[in-house]
Amino acid sequence: MRVAIVAESFLPQVNGVSNSVVRVLEHLRRTGHQAIVIAPDNPAGEPRADRLHDGVWVHRAPSRMFPKVTTLPLGVPTPKMLRVLRGFDPDVVHLASPALLGYGGMLAARRLGVPTVAVYQTDVPGFAASYGIPMTTRAAWAWFRHLHSLADRTLAPSTPTMEVLAAQRFPRVHRWARGVDLIRFAPSACDEVLRRRWSPHGKPLDVLFRGEAADDSVQVVVVGDGIDRVKLQSAMPTAVFTGALYGSALAAAYASMDVFVHPGEHETFCQVVQEALASGLPVIAPDAGGPRDLVTPYRTGLLLPVGQFEAQLPNAVAHLLQQRRRYAPAARRSVLGRSWPVICDELLGHYEAVLAAPARPSLTRRYA
Repeated sequence: MRVAIVAESFLPQVNGVSNSVVRVLEHLRRTGHQAIVIAPDNPAGEPRADRLHDGVWVHRAPSRMFPKVTTLPLGVPTPKMLRVLRGFDPDVVHLASPALLGYGGMLAARRLGVPTVAVYQTDVPGFAASYGIPMTTRAAWAWFRHLHSLADRTLAPSTPTMEVLAAQRFPRVHRWARGVDLIRFAPSACDEVLRRRWSPHGKPLDVLFRGEAADDSVQVVVVGDGIDRVKLQSAMPTAVFTGALYGSALAAAYASMDVFVHPGEHETFCQVVQEALASGLPVIAPDAGGPRDLVTPYRTGLLLPVGQFEAQLPNAVAHLLQQRRRYAPAARRSVLGRSWPVICDELLGHYEAVLAAPARPSLTRRYA
């Protein structure tokens, strides 16, 4: 099979979209399929992004920065995309979190009569709603509904996301979750030296991604970076801020903690929760979005009401610390069937399904 992946974000940007694409490419190579990637280049003034990833050609589209929309460069579709796709002659086009560049890829694929699989991965309308911009929310939903209506199949990462998309009248929605690296993210990655450095007085370690502190009885470690870091450091002066961590450093941080807290309420899947579970960490997350599929209350962690998350957090942390020996093994067991090879085999099944379906009308007009 020949697969063209149009990625709204790709390396050197490191995020959920680019990580998933890298895993898909690894699986395609391992199972004997051929691939190409179309992704944004670095913005003007920065070094050009790599044109080759692990033997796979990456066609780079020009990008622009839109600070009011995202901190990531957005790829701009050009007529060359059509020529690139025609030259590669794909059997299927995989659109990874399509927005602007993905829309160009969608239209090019439709013009060529190539079936498309669109992966809904970023809750842009949800983020807009959280900032109280109803007009932006409505416009975002209308845009993404139109975009995904052109796809032969939309893949949503969780049951709650499927329900949201159905309510927004997205057609042909199917579920495709995310895999986890069970070798890297494991309890065995625990680093006692790291634990002592972060908590020299022996307090339990509570790791957060972009969140609120529990209380002074635990040592809070905030993993990650972003525009809110200064504000969080001011609000939590005793917390440890690691900055962005990747690979084995991130795995060691997970496995060296006692409890994992993720307060984000607009997660279509929430990969960090799955990685924490694989590391044997009981998880606290909002009762919303992707974590609903991942966390089994009172077995692998706790789901707290969105409106009462901060108020209930201290008691939730205390409960999980008291019962950690019961929760930790269950957390690890809950993800043992979710390795990347298993999940990517499911994706190949979605590719095969759109290839087997009756062809939809192609576009004949010029798209750019």
